[in-house]
Amino acid sequence: MDCLSMGNATMDPVYLDYAATTPMREEVCHAMGAYLSESFGNPSSIHRWGRIAKDALEQARDDVARAIGARSSEISFVRGGTESDNLAILGWCRAQKLEGRMPSILVTAVEHQAVLEAAMNAEKVGEAFVTKVGLSAEGGLDLDGIRESTRRGEAIVSVMWVNNEMGLTLPVHDVAEALESTGGVLHSDAAQAIGKVPVDVSESSIDLLSATGHKIYGPKGIGILFVRDGISIAPLIHGGGQEKGLRPGTEDVAGAVGFAAAIKLAIEEQEPEAIRLKSLRDHMELALSTQLVGVRINGGKWARAPHILSVGVHGIEDGNELLMALDLEGVAVSSGSACSSGGRKASHVMAALYGPDDPHATVRFSFGRRTTSQDLDRAIAATIAVVERLRRAK
Repeated sequence: MDCLSMGNATMDPVYLDYAATTPMREEVCHAMGAYLSESFGNPSSIHRWGRIAKDALEQARDDVARAIGARSSEISFVRGGTESDNLAILGWCRAQKLEGRMPSILVTAVEHQAVLEAAMNAEKVGEAFVTKVGLSAEGGLDLDGIRESTRRGEAIVSVMWVNNEMGLTLPVHDVAEALESTGGVLHSDAAQAIGKVPVDVSESSIDLLSATGHKIYGPKGIGILFVRDGISIAPLIHGGGQEKGLRPGTEDVAGAVGFAAAIKLAIEEQEPEAIRLKSLRDHMELALSTQLVGVRINGGKWARAPHILSVGVHGIEDGNELLMALDLEGVAVSSGSACSSGGRKASHVMAALYGPDDPHATVRFSFGRRTTSQDLDRAIAATIAVVERLRRAK
């Protein structure tokens, strides 16, 4: 591995962006291998190559269902988390419209853009009404507002299991309980939850759940949508009858096999890995909080997943400048804010908790299987040095 310069020392680069994507595990690559070469058949074909592929696809479906407490019939393979979110939101709304109903969509203010943009598109084309549910920096979600809004007619509520920017763990089970008396449909984006916190759809009345492979050391371009039996979803694209007609097109057998291998390992290892990651996160959180002035732990009053630490840094106007400076020091991280020409614009997640004029630049550190305490010590030292240098340069 190449070394990057940091001050007067050389260090291996440190990757702390696992919430963005993860490297595929060797076990996953091995499981996929045969279906990228000799067992290449189309699972819709009736000859032996097709039957081998079909058997592998259905075994993968069984394995995924077992991992999250679902039935095999409730799992559809799609092309990733964004498609899964869109299919859940738009597909449900279109199914309602086909029945002559005008549905409502409730989304939390911190949902992934795949959910927010899908919801706004549905409203723009006249397929639904959209309501955003607010959150508080102290860790509150307006459950009473959700109950009241879903009593007015057919409604879908989308509440992500774990927020991708701050690691907030949202009260999905509480929302499911709140909807039991109103008949609302619950969707959850669980892309950042699987393998980090317990995810089991049999434990509450979650109706729709989205996940993607590349967040759990699986392949990119493959995801799932869990659709509880009895929930109607209309397809967004049309063609063959694959995936029960919900997601037509020749299935990615290798991707499905890889996803199944990845989620099986993620669920099996979730508890000990979560303990390890929380220890790493707490170590870095304490170090940055005590060694840097003007630091805020974003979402610090919320329950949080163990693999994400979001830090707000006062006194630095351009968050991207901070990220690029850390990259030059060999530390790969992400931001919780987006910058546009003409000024800094807070991300919708930060704005939801701290307002649109929050004066903090944001850094998201996210940890994974390869992260060590030595990595964090290097990242802590680099972060302190970069922040102090940027502040002095103002």
